[in-house]
Formats: sequence, structure tokens, C-alpha cells
Amino acid sequence: MGNESDYLYGTASRPAATHAAAWSGWRRWVRLLGPGVMVMLADTDAGSIITAAQSGAAWGYHLILPELLLIPILYVVQEMTVRLGMVTGRGHGELIRDHFGWGWALLSVATLFVAAAGALVTEFAGIRGVARLVGIPGWLAVATVVGVLGTVVLRGGYRQVERIGIAAGLLELAFVPAAFLARPSWAALGRALISLPWGRPGYLFLLAANVGAVIMPWMVFYQQGAVIDKGLTVHDLRTARWDTALGAVATQGIMVAVLVAVAATVGRHAAALSGVGQIAQALTPFLGPVGAVAVFGLGLLGAAVIAALVVSIAGAWGVTEVLGQPRSLNHRWHEAPLFYLLYILANLTGAALVFSGIPLVRLTLDVEVMNALLLPVVLGFLLALEARVLPARYRMRGAYRLAAWTASALVIGFGLLMAILTLAGRS
Repeated sequence: MGNESDYLYGTASRPAATHAAAWSGWRRWVRLLGPGVMVMLADTDAGSIITAAQSGAAWGYHLILPELLLIPILYVVQEMTVRLGMVTGRGHGELIRDHFGWGWALLSVATLFVAAAGALVTEFAGIRGVARLVGIPGWLAVATVVGVLGTVVLRGGYRQVERIGIAAGLLELAFVPAAFLARPSWAALGRALISLPWGRPGYLFLLAANVGAVIMPWMVFYQQGAVIDKGLTVHDLRTARWDTALGAVATQGIMVAVLVAVAATVGRHAAALSGVGQIAQALTPFLGPVGAVAVFGLGLLGAAVIAALVVSIAGAWGVTEVLGQPRSLNHRWHEAPLFYLLYILANLTGAALVFSGIPLVRLTLDVEVMNALLLPVVLGFLLALEARVLPARYRMRGAYRLAAWTASALVIGFGLLMAILTLAGRS
């Protein structure tokens, strides 16, 4: 019988199972799903949805192909994270501290803090935008969500937090029927897949924003911490890979659905979005006034809630990992006081900053481009840990290793290029 690493890389086959064993295995497989799906649904957060919407408004269907090409890159990045967590049983910040020192650990946490702060502001800004669509005071909606998020984490263990988070994230699936009901031009969509305006500065800026919207520092910290908190081990690697792959396809499918829905509506008349309400108004002729608000409002609300939950947990995990403090969602608040304090403060700070008056669309795009600029740090640490920390049997090898390093190098190079272009354009 092959070992688990053979199953992980497809070099051995599973033995035959009886019907009862197969059914038991199927139920176990479903039970083990979660960290990958949750972090990927959170990846399609309010900021990502606004970025996809702006992409469709400004460039029609021309950014669909890059969105699809990001699926395997997203999977490769998070699959490394899963192996690091399951094999070592330690968090991302903790591994950096122990193998590269305090200085590098603090740099990684600073990167996480910047990305998480920007993300939380966009999540609560998205919630405020949804509240305006239905006529609810923004402050009331944001305060309610902060209260709910605090209660969910303080009163429930990891599994309950995961169930509630995924339930909220599944509201994003409302965007999928909206894309078809918007009646896109399939001929124009097909032409856009083979005609990309690479030389246009505005296109490159939105391309950078989309890359930043897909691979974010807090995703690495969250999924590595989540597989540990859920109690997954190396024996669950194969299921965790499927969990991650399913999530990667789902999150990019949602991004494409939003892009298509907006390209087919707002994209026909405008090159820029002024706010969340404009998207709902554009969908009204196809979905009706109630349907447009319900579809876009529920989708954006679900995205913002699950992302705020994941981002704030990831931030608290990252800091407490580096400091060596208790940090499990399965602990009571008095058993991990710093972890829970950081979680609550993150949500309160994000909620407070959202009322600063910064325009949501512009803020969102700037945050996603900032994420693209942070990619060299995030992926650099991830690749270094994978090569240095894992036992040889659990490291990447062969064609998969070459593909992973090539994809990461391309993304890192793109992040550096966009740093130069962005700074040059604003100097």
C-alpha cells in the first residue's frame, strides 16, 4: 500500500472498498470539507465583487480569461498552505518565526495587518452599501453585523463558526443566475477571450486589482490555521486538496458571474461605477426592482459577512502565532484572551473606519492593487517554508513543483511590475 504522499501526488491508487465502507468514506469526506471552501468564498469578498463589477463595467468581457487562468494559481498557493498546516501542525506566522527569525515574522504579520485592515474596511463598506439599497441606516446594519460576528466566535467552536460562515458565503451563488438573466452577448464574450488589450494602462491596473483580489495574505494565515483548528492531519490531505480545488473553482466562477452580469448591463452604457446602487439599477430591467436588490444585495452581504469573519480570525491567528499565545476557536475567551481581543478590535476598527467617507469603488480597487504589491512577500515566505520545513516526502516534486514555482514566479513578477507602474503613475 502506498503512503499518504503517494495518494497526494497521484502516484498510487486507493484500494477497493465495500459499499458500506464507501458510504462511510463519502460521509467522512463531506465532514472534512470546509477550510478550503470557506477561505475561497471569503476570497470573493465585497472588495473582490466590486473589483469584478468594475472590470465588467470598464472592459466588458475582456478580463474573463485572466479570471479563469487564476484558478490553478490560486489552488497551487493554498494547497501549499494546507500541507504546511497538516504536516507540521503549526500556524504560518509560527513557522516563519521559528525558521527565519523574529524580524521576518514581524514583516509577515505587518503584511497581514495591512491587507486585513484594507479588507475589513471594504467588507463593512459593502455592508453599508447593501443597507442603503434596502433603506436601512448604514450604521445600524454595520453595528448589527459586528454584533453577530462577535457572538458567533465568542459562543461557538471552530465547527460552528465554519458552518455559519459557509452558510453566509453561499449567498454569493445568487450572482450565477444573475449573469444568465442579464442576457450577455455570447459572441462578444467569445471574442473577448482571445482579444486582450494588454497595452492599455487602465486595463493593466484592473488586471492587477483582480490578481490582488484573488491571492491575499490573510488567506494563507487563515487556511493554515483552520486545518489545525479543525484537527485535520496528514491522513486528510487528499480530501483537503479537493476541498481547496472546489473552493478555487467556486470563487472564480462567482467572480466571472459578477463580471458578466455587469458587462452585459452597466458595461453597455458606462465605463465606471459610482456605487453599489448603480449595479442594482442596471440589473432591474432583467430581474425586476425587487429581484435586482435581492440578488445583488444578498450576494454582496454574504460575501462581506464571511470575509469579515475570515479576515478578522486570520489577523488574530497571525499575531498570536508569532507571539506564541493561545489562539484556538475551540478555547473559551478566558483561555485565549489576546486572540479574542484582537478579533473583536479588528471588527470594531474596520466598522469605525468605514464611515470615514472614502468612496467604496476607489477604495476597493486601491486595496486590491495593494494586495498585488504584497504578493512577493506572501508567496516568497510560502515557497521558502514549503522547501525548508516539510519532510522530503511531503514536498512538491516533478512537474507539479515546476508548475507551482513557475506560477508563483509569474505572480511575484507581476506584483513587482505593478508596484513600479503604480508608483510611477502617481508620482
